[in-house]
Amino acid sequence: MFAPRTLTRSSPLAQMSITAAALLFSGCTPPLPPGDSGESVVAPHEASIPDPREDNTWFAAGRAQVARSARFIKGERPAKNVILFVGDGMGIATVTAARILEGQNRGETGEENRLSFEDLPHVAFSKTYSVDAQVSDSASTMTAIVSGVKTKTGVLGVDERIRRGDHTSVEASRVLTILEEAEQRGLATGIVSTATVTHATPAGCYAHVPFRFWESDARMTPAAQEAAFPDIARQLVEMPYGDGLEVALGGGRMHFKPRGEADPEDPKLPGGRSDGRDLTQEWIDARDGAAYVWNRDQLEALDLSSTHHLLGLFEPGDLNWETDRASDEAGEPSLAEMTGVAIDLLSRDDDGFFLMVEAGRIDHGHHAGNAQRALTDTIALSDAVRVALENTNPEETLIVVTADHSHTLTISGYPKRGNPILGKVVTVDWYRGTGDQVATDALKRPYTTLSYANGPGYTGKSDDQPEGPHTMGHRPCKQLGGNCSYQRIQAGRPDLTDVDTEDSRYLQEATVPMGTETHAGEDVPIFASGARAALFHGVREQNYIYHAMVEAFGWTRSGSPSN
Repeated sequence: MFAPRTLTRSSPLAQMSITAAALLFSGCTPPLPPGDSGESVVAPHEASIPDPREDNTWFAAGRAQVARSARFIKGERPAKNVILFVGDGMGIATVTAARILEGQNRGETGEENRLSFEDLPHVAFSKTYSVDAQVSDSASTMTAIVSGVKTKTGVLGVDERIRRGDHTSVEASRVLTILEEAEQRGLATGIVSTATVTHATPAGCYAHVPFRFWESDARMTPAAQEAAFPDIARQLVEMPYGDGLEVALGGGRMHFKPRGEADPEDPKLPGGRSDGRDLTQEWIDARDGAAYVWNRDQLEALDLSSTHHLLGLFEPGDLNWETDRASDEAGEPSLAEMTGVAIDLLSRDDDGFFLMVEAGRIDHGHHAGNAQRALTDTIALSDAVRVALENTNPEETLIVVTADHSHTLTISGYPKRGNPILGKVVTVDWYRGTGDQVATDALKRPYTTLSYANGPGYTGKSDDQPEGPHTMGHRPCKQLGGNCSYQRIQAGRPDLTDVDTEDSRYLQEATVPMGTETHAGEDVPIFASGARAALFHGVREQNYIYHAMVEAFGWTRSGSPSN
């Protein structure tokens, strides 16, 4: 096991991002999960501190379900390692469209292509609602995935007893995560993300906050700041379990640097911490064999044989979309490269490891109404999964690929086979047999295969663009840095005849005008392979994923793996 670290503790806090204002939270009483009351429940494994999940109905139901699934893995050895991949916002339509795009990028028709994780032998579906929302956010869904309980929208690492935004309600409602439990048991742990490492999905692995946007102390409420409640970045650096994270790679430098400190890459985005602390330096000082890097060259030059704890923050905020990564002046590693480094470092621990890898900017591409960027980042996730498959032993490593929620992307319009997935619909003339033709709507105007149910691609008029489909280049909406003022349509949809819908800046049309596209509520897929992967089957509550991973590890109340 890597050398334990010593920690110093002090202040905390954080607030909301641009999109936080779009979240509408309700305080309704959550429903209880379905039945399972008569079933025997697998005892939760031992924790060194009291775990309120033992009395949680969601937790008990998840353990009961995994107990019924144990017959599918009878006689199988437990997993030494678990790698959880989360495609943020990667619904079924996203998987299908990305599959086609990847094939077409190679010059194929695309439909017959398969993303790397589509070949995993076990498939299930996850029900993504939270205790107070049919369509949930990444914080509540990730809490379910890694802690085994469903919770309220917008909170992390706490159960439904939390009072949203109230830091004083955290202690009584905090729940352990599988990453924290892995640290307690002596395993190595890591998180990798193309978003900030303090964003909802990666933060769900280690943070306990009443509001997901408390990424730094400057973003917290005055009351939380005065009480020195730890913000998310502090909680990453000060994790009290085991010897802390071994690997944290992604974006978010501004949340770790003191206010006003110039960023080495982008002077317009300096440090944002109001407490004056440099958490990157504290990361190094608190650990033996600790390293901090902020660009791709430094990551490649790192001697992993002497590195026990690695923090890599490659942007002030989120990393670039994969379509734009090559143009980054300082140089960013790809998701696949970060995944490879993380596995290389973590696999040196003989006790095993838990690693979470997030393709966070799939979600951001969809919110912007920009399918090309969302789909290209999905392909990048597939590349990262391939790296994991090639660098792990399936007899000792469980690999799980899933999404936290879906988006409103749709695929429609009878396009012919091989039609560009980002293009306008060209269809076969079924009736007259006269060959292919551009499909048109009732106004005789062409339309695209991909569209959104809502979002900034609506055909209204924005502040800075004439009537017609929006593009990333014009940045018409808040998600992209501007403001939308949609007007009543006078002449229906725009004429796309001369519009290049395959341009990376193009925003697909949306039915309902919104400044940012929303999540969707349908079930999302779970793909799994390796040790005890047969635990993943059927349609399951999202919090079941945690219980299946714990069962795959073979953790028991005594703390020793089951055989």
